[in-house]
Amino acid sequence: MFVTFEGLDGSGKTTQANLLVEALRAEGRDVVATREPGGTPLGEELRRILLNGLEVGPWAEATLFAAARAELVERVIAPALAESRDVVCDRYIDSSLAYQGIARDLGLEPILQLNLHAVRDVLPDRTILVLVPPDVARERGEASDRIEREGAEFLSSVDEAYRSLAAMFPNRIVTVDGTQPPDAIAADVRGRLRDLS
Repeated sequence: MFVTFEGLDGSGKTTQANLLVEALRAEGRDVVATREPGGTPLGEELRRILLNGLEVGPWAEATLFAAARAELVERVIAPALAESRDVVCDRYIDSSLAYQGIARDLGLEPILQLNLHAVRDVLPDRTILVLVPPDVARERGEASDRIEREGAEFLSSVDEAYRSLAAMFPNRIVTVDGTQPPDAIAADVRGRLRDLS
């Protein structure tokens, strides 16, 4: 199965992705864990540029994220799925739909089409959206990168964008309450994936 985790920085999505990987491996499953942007040498370099480098315009940002994603699919995700391995990815296509398509107002459809081409239609079986109020995410995080430093209004726009995506793609995106204790969220996540495993 191919599972992705989404949410605001500070939502707990990375913790949940890691807990799922540990649980699947404990069951004896062969799991590939990766992240976006990153997961390949090119992806990690693009991550550095996008999160800690120079300011970039919205379309340049969108295409750089798509480039990192294309490389990740080609080098890591598609080969793992072809070998019947499980893949768990911290962020994927929905990040671009939320951040660039909706919050940066580039348009959902253009960003979706750009990314569908980039990933050659390799989409997750299930996306876990970890929801927390934006003020909770801000309190948990430390605004360490360029995007995280954009302020409360942008964060609220991204939160609204994610909630809209969950309503648009209810068969793929499931939401979990990120304000619960991590173990409770992890149990909820496992329950939401039972039909896939």
